[in-house]
Amino acid sequence: MNSNTPVSKPTIQRAAASLTYVELTFVPKRIEYWIRFGRIAEERILDRRRRIVSFASGTVFAFVRWASNEHGTIISRIDILRAISPGEAFSTVPFVRPGGDILLRITGWAKVERVLRAIDAVEAIGVDPIEVAPDHWRHVHNRLTAGVEPRPYTLQRHNAWLRRRRIEP
Repeated sequence: MNSNTPVSKPTIQRAAASLTYVELTFVPKRIEYWIRFGRIAEERILDRRRRIVSFASGTVFAFVRWASNEHGTIISRIDILRAISPGEAFSTVPFVRPGGDILLRITGWAKVERVLRAIDAVEAIGVDPIEVAPDHWRHVHNRLTAGVEPRPYTLQRHNAWLRRRRIEP
């Protein structure tokens, strides 16, 4: 297909159906919904405070939500999700359409901060967080939920994950 060949409407609809959409909002000192990591496929600006980003099927991303009112913080949450394929089972998450495969879901600023530090630690060893073994994010979720420090992600574990991923169907 060359660049002059028109793309059919069903083709465009199938491509759009395979994306996961996340609505981001920024109202200074009130609402901050942002992506900590992830490979954004598309971005659409709605207005000066809101935009929608999308992720291709299988992409892992971290979605952070923070909001406050006159009394202080009312929500602090981080979700690490895998964008789903059409027809795949998923969990619903506010501001994420249609939803995603939840790898990690943490609330409360103290725990959210620990997840952000875990992400920083992955980056410090030279690994992109989107390439991390999904089991690691589940491990971080389970350990923090239990009030225990998660084990660090290592290059050895990452290399094992990459080898395992190559042989999986």
